[in-house]
Amino acid sequence: MQTLDEPIKGIGIPEVAKACGVSERAVYKWLKNGFLPKTEFFGKTKYAQQIESISGGKYSASEILDISKQNLLAA
Repeated sequence: MQTLDEPIKGIGIPEVAKACGVSERAVYKWLKNGFLPKTEFFGKTKYAQQIESISGGKYSASEILDISKQNLLAA
């Protein structure tokens, strides 16, 4: 897994948005930016864990966070 596209699009944008309690527009923003919101790194949100949960463990939260962190630091 190299980008957030694989887990999010693999599950489905509407499903991810619903599970995370955000709008589909917010999820599209994550995809455009290449990383989850900064609140994820301060423990205020648990989107990566939600994505792992709804994927049935196919995508790990730690991998999603690593990709997000790399892309955030590169931005």
